[in-house]
Order: sequence, then structure tokens, then C-alpha cells
Amino acid sequence: MNSDTFHLLQRPYGEIVDDLLTALVGGVVNEPIEFDVKIDAYPLAQPARGVRGVTGTVDRERHAFVPEVDFAFSADENALVWQDGGTRPDDETTAFVDYFRTDGRSPLSDLNVGSVTRTLAEAIGREIATVYQQIHRAYLAGFIDTAEGKSLDLVVAILGVTRKTGEFASGLATFFRDPALAGNITIPQGLGLTTEKGEAVFETTEPRTLQRGQGRIDAPIRAAEGFAGEAGIVAAGAISEMTAPVAGIARVTNFDPTALAAGDETDEELRLRAKAALRALGKATLAALDRVIREGRGEPLEFWDPASPPAKRSAPGTVTVLLEAEPERLPSLAAAVHDTRAAGVLATLVARYVFFTPRLAAKVAGNLTGPGRDKVKQEVIAALQGYVDGLGSGEPALGEKLLEALGEVPDVSEPQFRDVLVARTDLDQPGPEALAATLAQAVAAAGAADEAALTAALAAVLAAAPPAVPSGRRIPDRSLLQSTAEGREGQPATDEEIEAGTFQIAAEVAGEPWWVALEMAPADILLESAG
Repeated sequence: MNSDTFHLLQRPYGEIVDDLLTALVGGVVNEPIEFDVKIDAYPLAQPARGVRGVTGTVDRERHAFVPEVDFAFSADENALVWQDGGTRPDDETTAFVDYFRTDGRSPLSDLNVGSVTRTLAEAIGREIATVYQQIHRAYLAGFIDTAEGKSLDLVVAILGVTRKTGEFASGLATFFRDPALAGNITIPQGLGLTTEKGEAVFETTEPRTLQRGQGRIDAPIRAAEGFAGEAGIVAAGAISEMTAPVAGIARVTNFDPTALAAGDETDEELRLRAKAALRALGKATLAALDRVIREGRGEPLEFWDPASPPAKRSAPGTVTVLLEAEPERLPSLAAAVHDTRAAGVLATLVARYVFFTPRLAAKVAGNLTGPGRDKVKQEVIAALQGYVDGLGSGEPALGEKLLEALGEVPDVSEPQFRDVLVARTDLDQPGPEALAATLAQAVAAAGAADEAALTAALAAVLAAAPPAVPSGRRIPDRSLLQSTAEGREGQPATDEEIEAGTFQIAAEVAGEPWWVALEMAPADILLESAG
């Protein structure tokens, strides 16, 4: 079902009756127009004598526009004209117009309340509206996010998940922060919790986030499959273990005993549990991460995880992957890895990227509206992104090609770069200096005369040594902004060369090919009115 069809199925009864009446008197119903924020007037396909109504999308919600407030009909242009200050459709969406034709020859003309024509139209419209709603509900019943009640039970049954009844005990688990980790910590839905000897197993029913500076947080839990009835009732303090570690969580407990639930599992709880079951299929292994990265057309180069040899070992609860992929693929790869990783594991992707942010100015028509200027900025970014997306690994971004791409943007003239910010991914692994300094401190503290104490101190330092994992941070690197002017190739670009476009963003670091990635926002663009 496409967006236009979905829009038509959502029409209320009143709009359906209006469409029927318009058609009965020989008018045109639901003529589509593609709205562009830069255009005010839209000619109609046939000669018209008036517009009856317009519907469309505003803030992604369907909307009926008000005549003479949001729009008007121009007889001279035979066009629908959007009014200044009125509500307009979302940019690049379809609006639907009902209008009366000048040559309408229908014998039916009485549309007043109580007339035979209107009464029949209202009766037929009611049946159509009912059928539309039935189709809409049947459509929604097929998706886990929108199905309800019995329909949801049937959808999640595909995963082998069934709704838990009130026989499954529920309660609250309290998670405590590890003081060594200061950031936000996400406790996933579906995290398994057990008693010390495993007599009962529980699952969190909702996700929770332990905010920075927050020491603990409560999360609702419910007995897992196989622990219905009395098996799920445990005393206060009995829950003490997590089936999978969560980075940053030191311990877990229940301050109150669990009890049989007051009712069956809600639709939302069932949805979350089914999604957790789906995410758990084939996960929690490096092979699974490798697979989803390759399926997304990326190439994993190196892995750091807690089970690797010391040279490739990361902190518990973390996995770092160095990969080769186009910059535009990284968001989808990161999302796929996030959905595939084990619950509570922090997965980080790093790649050889050179990021650049151009700051530029350009001229546009003085009568361009505010929304029109915003759209032009988006078109400028899209044009530059289109050029950068066509670059391969090791190919620099050339200033003259960036200017050529800007020349293809309608309504823009005299583009000029004012500055270019450049940074690269930090792939350096922590060197031996920090470890050497820590060892020296341990030697001084233990005393050279006590060999046993010295050995124990050095062993403790080596056991707690931080893993050598790339951080993936952004490092500003102006040296990668290089001149392409004759006789100055490869040297740092000057302000004059940046304005002239005689520069490049180098795509080679330490002799290795890197990818160039554009990072730009509308605030980086200054639009000036043409004189």
C-alpha cells in the first residue's frame, strides 16, 4: 500500500460524502498535485469554475485545508493558489483537489441537506467509510506495532511467543551503577534475571535508561516462560544475577517480593517481548555481527572483544569493529549491529573516514520565501552529498567539483566557500607510554627491596591494563585540506584558495586510502539576496 492509497483510506465520512456529491454534479474528485514549497500556484487539469476542497498532509498527518484561508481559486490562471499565512502541505507530498468543471452537464444539481441526491450520497458514503475502516484495520492487524488483542497474538505466534497470563509473577528489580562508568546506561527490555541458584528466572518488561549521575533505577519484571504460578514467587533480595552482563551495572536486586500479576500481559508488553525474541535470533556472536555487516555491504577488518587475545581484547561488555564501508552506509550498518548485538553489550563501529564541513555563501532570488530558502539549503547539501557519495576509497574531494555540483542547484548563484573544517577518525590504539608510567608508579609504591610485593604490584597493573582499542573520536586535521593550485599541490590551502575552490580534501592518511565524508547542516550555508 503506497502513501497516496493509505491517505485515501483514512478519509473521514464527511469527506467521502463531499467527494460523492462533487462527482454527482460532474466535478473532478481527488486530482493529485505534487506540492513544492517554492511554488504558490498549481494549474488544474481541466477548466474549473471553483475549488470545492483540498486535502493533504501536514506534519505527516492528514489535513483538510480551509478555502480562502489556506487556498483560493484563481479563475484567470485556472489554478489553485496557496495563500500567504495559511497552512500548507508538507513539502514534496501529494495533495488532492476537488473542483467543479465549467462544462459540467450532470442533471443532478441539488446538494442541499434533505435533497434526494444528498440523502443517497450520505447513505452510500456511510457504507464506503465503513469498508475503508475495515480495510484499514485489517491492514494494521498484520504488523507487530499496530496489531491489537487477538490479532497481535497471531502475529507474535510466528516467533513462538504467547501472551503471559496473570499466573506469571511480577515485581520490580533495582539496578545499581558501577561507579567506574559515568555515562548513560541502557537496560534492555527482555534482560534475564535469576536468583542465586537459578530457582526462578525473570525478564524485564520495559527498557530503562540510567541517566548520567543517577546511582540506581527500578525496572518492572515478570516471570519467564516455565516459571508460572508459585515458581515465580520469590522473597525480597532473592534476585541477584543477570543472565547477560550489562556494561556499567554493578549489581541487581529486588527490594520487595514478587507476586502474581493483577492481569494478563498488555499489548505493549507483548510487543516488546516479541521484538526482543526476534532480536535474539542468531545474535551475541562475532559471526552474527560479521554477517550483518557484510549483508549491509560493509567489510569487517578487525574485531576487539573481551574473549579475544590480549592484543585484541576489549573491556567486558564492549565490542569494537574496524570496518571498510562507504560513509553513507555507516548509519544503516550501525543500526543493524545495534539490533544484532547481545543485550547489554556496547558495540562500536570505527572506519577510516575524513570528515569535512564546508562553510559557504551563495545568492538567491530576493522574493524567495522562508520555507523556500530552507529548501534551497537542503538542495545545496544534497548536491554536495551526491558528489561525495560518488567518490571511492582514496579519492579526494576536489573544491572545483564541489562548485560544479553547486552550479546544478536551481535558484542558487555565485556560490563561494568561506571556510572548510576537516577532521579524521582516531584509529590510534593507546601506546605504551601510559602503561609504562603506571608500572613506574607501582614500582615506586611497592619498594625495590620487597620482591614479592613488587611482583604482585606489577601483576595487578598488567591485569588491569586498559585494552588497546581505537577510540573512534574525531581529530581535527587541517593538514588534509590541501591546495590544488599550480605549483602548490599538496601544501596547506590558504583562505584565498578555499574561496577560489582550488583545494582538495585529501583521502590518504599514513599511506592508506580513506573515505571522504560530508558533514554539513543548513546553518553552514549563508544565503544572500541577489542584487
